[in-house]
Amino acid sequence: MPVIDLSSAVDASGWEPDPITHEIMTPAEGAGHMAAEMKKHFALDFDPAELPGGELLSLDTLTLTSHTGTHVDAPSHYGSVGSYGRPRNIDEMPLDWFLRPAVVLDVSDVGTGVIDIDRIKTAISEAGYVPQPLDIVLLHTGASEFAGTPRYFTDFAGLDGQATDHLLDLGVRVIGTDAWSLDAPFGHMIRAFQETGDRSVLWPAHFAGRRREYCQVERLCKLDTLPVHGFRVSCFPVKIAGAGAGWTRAVALIGE
Repeated sequence: MPVIDLSSAVDASGWEPDPITHEIMTPAEGAGHMAAEMKKHFALDFDPAELPGGELLSLDTLTLTSHTGTHVDAPSHYGSVGSYGRPRNIDEMPLDWFLRPAVVLDVSDVGTGVIDIDRIKTAISEAGYVPQPLDIVLLHTGASEFAGTPRYFTDFAGLDGQATDHLLDLGVRVIGTDAWSLDAPFGHMIRAFQETGDRSVLWPAHFAGRRREYCQVERLCKLDTLPVHGFRVSCFPVKIAGAGAGWTRAVALIGE
């Protein structure tokens, strides 16, 4: 069964609005660290040279947000209050949401801006498959080609409120995108608000989660390599207690 990796790497060398700090303790440094800790806490002397090659184990220490790399947004990320009750955190979400049949909607022609309800309906018609309740919908916007560069955070398309509601009306509870956000770029939304005074253009996809409980998977990749439907996606989020998001190693399971 082919397994396709849909996850972008957590890469400290790439450009991020919230930079990643990645510190590496080498196996040789790990040996020295262990010896020092044995001396400090247990008054035991140990010479790291006794270990094969003088090495023990490596250790990576990272500083990053829960929204760095491919991740799942929980309802609590969208706001502290939901019309349905308290929005749940990522560690409280039902696991069966995250291993489901999936469909790819190709909206890569939109470019930068807003994916409206008419474009979503057209994409569903083009796919030849209507998402079923609890199916995972993946939006191929084409934005992942800019991952690791500043353009990834400015040049992409996101859903408007009606388009999001349409997918939720179909029973979808997990929507994924290869873009940085499920909403349009910050600058695009702010300019639209300043021109119209319409608050509904501000983060409509995220704020839809205040009305109905659902999760987003952001910063996916390789969606253009997938069949339109007839496969499953696994995107279990890391169980971070009380968090509004959790990283995921999202994969497509082809031929199941």
